[in-house]
Amino acid sequence: MTSPIVIGLEIHAQLKTRTKIFSPASALYCAEPNAQVREVDGGLPGALPSLNRAAVECAVQFGVAVGGRVNPRSEFARKNYFYPDLPKGYQISQYEYPVVSGGAIVVEDSKGGEKSVGLIRAHLEEDAGKLAHEGGASVADLNRAGVPLLEIVSEPHIFSAAEAAAYAKTVHALVRWLDICDGNMQEGSFRMDANISLRDKKGNPGVRCEIKNLNSFRFLEQALNYEAERQAEVLQSGGTVTQQTLLFDPARGETRPMRGKEDAEDYRYFPDPDLPPLLISEETIARIKESLPVLPRARRRMLAEKYGLNGYDAGLLCAARELADYFEKTLAELAPAKENLAAVAKTAANWILGDLASLMNRHSLSAKAAPVNAKALAGLLRAIGEGVISGKTAKAVLETMWKSGENAEAIIAREGLRQISDEGELQKLAEEIVRAHPAQAQEYRSGKEKLLAFFVGKIMSATKGKANPAQASAIIKKTLAD
Repeated sequence: MTSPIVIGLEIHAQLKTRTKIFSPASALYCAEPNAQVREVDGGLPGALPSLNRAAVECAVQFGVAVGGRVNPRSEFARKNYFYPDLPKGYQISQYEYPVVSGGAIVVEDSKGGEKSVGLIRAHLEEDAGKLAHEGGASVADLNRAGVPLLEIVSEPHIFSAAEAAAYAKTVHALVRWLDICDGNMQEGSFRMDANISLRDKKGNPGVRCEIKNLNSFRFLEQALNYEAERQAEVLQSGGTVTQQTLLFDPARGETRPMRGKEDAEDYRYFPDPDLPPLLISEETIARIKESLPVLPRARRRMLAEKYGLNGYDAGLLCAARELADYFEKTLAELAPAKENLAAVAKTAANWILGDLASLMNRHSLSAKAAPVNAKALAGLLRAIGEGVISGKTAKAVLETMWKSGENAEAIIAREGLRQISDEGELQKLAEEIVRAHPAQAQEYRSGKEKLLAFFVGKIMSATKGKANPAQASAIIKKTLAD
């Protein structure tokens, strides 16, 4: 059945360049207001823009990664509109001739299926400044003015709010994977505009509304669900949906009008006379294509095939490129034999996606910035595999490694955490414990095998948790059978 909802997304990804797209001003975040503004950014008369080559290369990387056409000739245009934080009175963007045309984003649904969402274009443009509203007044900070953006425009191939969120997450993961955008939504590095309409009785898309400046996947989904319901209620009551631009109010969970929806002619696009056409050679495209990393879908397949991981674990490891790299570096340090590769890979994946991921999330750090590197984690996993420490003790060791920067071996030696694996010592202890608890021993021998855990617990308590649990269980079982 055809979905009644039709959605297209426009995503603005801030490109990871040192300077702005048309000026040498810094593009870094968190400077004092208006401290990073040059003549072009401030719209001073006579100031001429100069294109940032790094921004162009970022756009080409994206175009190649999504299978789009990187156009050998594109043009910059002036998009004219007045806004207090746009000092020139126009935004330098691309319209008729974008740097990238076409391409697709493959989105996985909740059931593991895949859907291809077509792209119309991806074009370069500059960001506007930012307004702050304080004490009844509005002030403009132009530090963002001129920051390079890649606007990624999808076809209206999205038919639910959940699908829109999945698409946006996939784009977010891709631009971070390519390292062309840091994806920080709190800082405005990744923002979404959503166009939504409902089909009429003939199945044709109706009047669309645009929800602007969404900076959360959750808000995107909430806004689209609310707007679909709002439009449906308008139509069911005999009304007409008005084309308009909306904002989403997260506190109230609803959209509200911002202004009438503009069309392209309202912006009076015309070629920017200060910027020549952008020419990109085939050699440049080929060089950038050659330098691209293995993309997420291919990397997931590779991890599953090479290391025997299930699709779920491989997918989680490929949520970020540095996490997949961390996993493979850990395995390289462990260098397991071929026959043990799958088991060791599964153990490494469990620790990286479990205890290590918990620490990274708690401290808001990526795998690349984690104080426990791949070599250090491999040392911890080696200690577990060799029976030096138990998995439970290893969790505490990992916490100490994170805080101190020490390796596992040093912490184990200093804290005296090495497991007791001496068979003679454990045998003697097992005999003492069985003699000390004759009633429980008799019950066990009468068939209450659950009491084995009671005796193992006694050994673990007597050794302060240092006994090898598997070895202790085997020895106590043998002792009880005698």
